[in-house]
Amino acid sequence: MMFILTKYSNHIQKKLNLDLKICFIFLLFVTSSNAEELKNKTEQPKTVVPSASFNNSAVPLVEYGPLTFSPLVKKVVPAVVNISVSQNIYTKQSRNIHIPPSLKGTPFEKEFRQRQHTRNRKVTEAGSGFLIDPHGIIVTNTHVIGSSNDITVYLTNGKRFTAKVIGSDSLTDIAVIKIKSDTPLPYVEWGDSRKVEVGDWILAAGNPFGLGSSVTAGIVSARGRDIGSSPFDDFLQLDAPMNPGNSGGPSFNLAGQVVALNTAIVSPTGSSVGIGFGIPSEIAAPIVSQLCKTGFIDRGWLGVTLEEDSSHNGVRITDLDQDGPAYKARIRINDRVELINDQHVDTIRTFIKTVAIAHPGSILQLTIKRNKKNIKLDVTVGHRPKDDTD
Repeated sequence: MMFILTKYSNHIQKKLNLDLKICFIFLLFVTSSNAEELKNKTEQPKTVVPSASFNNSAVPLVEYGPLTFSPLVKKVVPAVVNISVSQNIYTKQSRNIHIPPSLKGTPFEKEFRQRQHTRNRKVTEAGSGFLIDPHGIIVTNTHVIGSSNDITVYLTNGKRFTAKVIGSDSLTDIAVIKIKSDTPLPYVEWGDSRKVEVGDWILAAGNPFGLGSSVTAGIVSARGRDIGSSPFDDFLQLDAPMNPGNSGGPSFNLAGQVVALNTAIVSPTGSSVGIGFGIPSEIAAPIVSQLCKTGFIDRGWLGVTLEEDSSHNGVRITDLDQDGPAYKARIRINDRVELINDQHVDTIRTFIKTVAIAHPGSILQLTIKRNKKNIKLDVTVGHRPKDDTD
């Protein structure tokens, strides 16, 4: 019995020693944790200062498309110019004119009244253009220069030039002006707009709101747009932001070639809503070349005034120029022109465009309806007078 108790006591003693060791280890762990927590509470938090150094490596997030237009901008923008146009506007004044007592009843009273009734006001507008050769030939819009001869051109380097008009074409809204420089000027070249596809990137440059040289980027949204501005409407629709002052500026492809002459925007507010229009280079380049040679575009003309037909089956003659080709060909008022050289005429725009592109001196065959009878008449195309619309 004693042996059994002694053996059991030894077992209890061993278990007690093990429990004491476990308690000692636990107390050490708790003491260490409390000491670390106390240390953290007594230490002051460190202030984090962001690094001022630059990261020399840059991994692009997008692996396709232009990551930057900067090289293109550096190449083409020196050839883009800002155009300032000044012209005199005559405005009528109020009838209530104060006559100085010293002029009343004198011969000078009448002259004073005339001067006060019509007052001269100088208006300055801004637009854009671009150099197409190192000798100073600049392309812009006709509506930018208007009828003014007071035209100032500013380059991006700050140089200023007085420009003269070489020629303009109101039907396509294309004009050419020229500046003189003692040194060769930066210039850009035409690209082939026939190769431009919807969705292609373009870079538009100009002088929006007269702020100075600016660029915007976007894509070609559509081709062949007709906005009703002239019979020759065949615009590229561009979504690069354009504003008043961008008119006359270029739109470039990614090779730095001009593929469009920026001409118009559609906006209910007068500022960009992302819909702009440019004349394709396939139309602009030949006209610019012709303007440089002759100063005008020699287009066909028949000398008629037209009216739309509600059925869109021809256009009606409402008046004739008695010195015009149509009068000489015995066309009459109220004749309805249905065909020109077997081409159906459905609108006035179609008629004007067909005649305008015909070479002066060539012969057009008109199929007309007169008193319910169809008659065919040959007309020799004449030279379109300046600013004529028919």
